[in-house]
Amino acid sequence: MKQAIRIRLILMNFLQWAVWGAYLTSMGNYLANIGLAERIGIFYSMQGIVSIFMPAIIGIIADKYVSAQRLLGFCHLIAGASMIAAGYYGMVSGADARFGILFPLYAVSVAFYMPTIALSNSVAFKILVKNGYDTVRDFPPIRVFGTVGFICCMFLVNLLKDGNGVQFQNTYNQFFVSGTAGLLLFLYCFTLPDCPANRNAKFQGLAEALGVKAFRLFKDRGMATFFIFSMLLGVALQITNGFANPYISHFENVPEFSDSWWVEYSNILISISQMSETLGILLIPFAMRFFGIKKVMLIAMIAWVFRFGLLGAGDPGSGVWMFILSMLVYGVAFDFFNISGALYVEQRSSDEIKSSSQGLFMLMTNGIGATIGTLTAQEFVVNPLVYQAENPDWSTAWYIFAAYALVVAVLFAICFRDPGKGPYSKIA
Repeated sequence: MKQAIRIRLILMNFLQWAVWGAYLTSMGNYLANIGLAERIGIFYSMQGIVSIFMPAIIGIIADKYVSAQRLLGFCHLIAGASMIAAGYYGMVSGADARFGILFPLYAVSVAFYMPTIALSNSVAFKILVKNGYDTVRDFPPIRVFGTVGFICCMFLVNLLKDGNGVQFQNTYNQFFVSGTAGLLLFLYCFTLPDCPANRNAKFQGLAEALGVKAFRLFKDRGMATFFIFSMLLGVALQITNGFANPYISHFENVPEFSDSWWVEYSNILISISQMSETLGILLIPFAMRFFGIKKVMLIAMIAWVFRFGLLGAGDPGSGVWMFILSMLVYGVAFDFFNISGALYVEQRSSDEIKSSSQGLFMLMTNGIGATIGTLTAQEFVVNPLVYQAENPDWSTAWYIFAAYALVVAVLFAICFRDPGKGPYSKIA
């Protein structure tokens, strides 16, 4: 019986992340192919914008009004249906797809998908606890199958081709794959054990749910500095998701690389990044124990420098090793920043504000930071150097991103006072 619960949660996590993996790293290709290359950043920034408020709203509903697994299903119904609608519009409009129609359909889907990341974790925790599992020990092996689902869908949209021989990663078909996975999860959620809402719970206002209490952490100079730099590094989070695939795919127009396997299967190449995440997670406990938060965060920042710089220096020929190394360092760049940062916030926060503190960390990084990052990267770097340039210069764009990460790293090393390796004093 207990093993069956694990298998059911594994399938839930697999589908949960497969929805995102179908388009997150390849949508830029499709947008570039239909003449919306200059607005790629707007599409990706939407994920950060809705992350500022939608998880809090959905969280309140799940806590007090609707069973969490049912609400998870309803969110995926709306998100999946909207994504399929975006795919259908892309199919019937072809290269004439208009931003004013495609973007709202996509935006609705993202608005209801992003809250499900936290909500699916909540469902898993409730079911595990109800069945006598230790969440700290038993959830990570379940959650890793979410990354597997993400990678599988990346492979799928890269390998599948339409009737004209065009890969799904370059067309609207990736939206159909994502939406279909979402609708499957919608149906599956209604088979999961019940995670009832507590209708007698004291109402939590939206301001509290958004983590307003956690802003008291800014009273501490060290935490204020940490959150500010978290936002500055959060700027880097979505840049490669939005632009790495269009960049690698552009080599098909370079005669020397037009027949390169790495260009044809760019999404599979990029999937090495997600594979490296699993290894990065395993390194975190040792890194935190031996280096402490300051050095771990510095390692993440330097990894971002290499992530961007190697993309700029590499190519799909003799320089493909730099592409591969860029993908490998992503695990350290992403995990050492996101997961180590979340652990540090957890250790510095009092019990009263632990959840809202994590919300604040996510707000600064995946909300404000990532939104600013994708919009500014598009408007001030990629558009003038690539999409609006007579002679596109992708390499310089990547070097600018690398220089930005390096500046942030140097300033962090100067400004952030090392609190040591813990245990850390809590802030009320």
